[in-house]
Amino acid sequence: MNHRKKNNHLSRKFGHRNSMLSNMSSSLIKEKRIFTTLAKAKALKRYIEPIITKSKINTLHSRRNIFSLLKDKIAVSELFKDVFKKVRERSGGYTRIIKVGFRLGDMSKYSLIELVDFNDLSFIKIKKNKRKYTRRSSKKTKNLIKKKDRGRIYEQN
Repeated sequence: MNHRKKNNHLSRKFGHRNSMLSNMSSSLIKEKRIFTTLAKAKALKRYIEPIITKSKINTLHSRRNIFSLLKDKIAVSELFKDVFKKVRERSGGYTRIIKVGFRLGDMSKYSLIELVDFNDLSFIKIKKNKRKYTRRSSKKTKNLIKKKDRGRIYEQN
């Protein structure tokens, strides 16, 4: 039976798991997006969303509660800055998980977890208009005829 087993232990003991989730959440707050495995991203989402909800109330008590979970002064101060104003206005769903592919080392599912309101810079690069190579000549060279005598190029009228 699978009753009352709702958290993923991630094959780690309690202290290691909590410190790992704390470090990942503080780096997510600082950098706005991180790459990690899918299982860790899902566990991180459940860990960080209540923290962001607690940051809506800007009191000393909520700051201390969040600091006890994150253990990083810079991340806590960044969470209460005006930059996170958009996040505080949301009613929930602060993070997004995007499946990227598989990690090369062990072929585990690799994903990107990001804060929803900070997706201005997309990690996916848009393809630039690359030059197409065809056998046909371009518009510029259609009007030019190369004569065999002395290798000169003459313009066709």
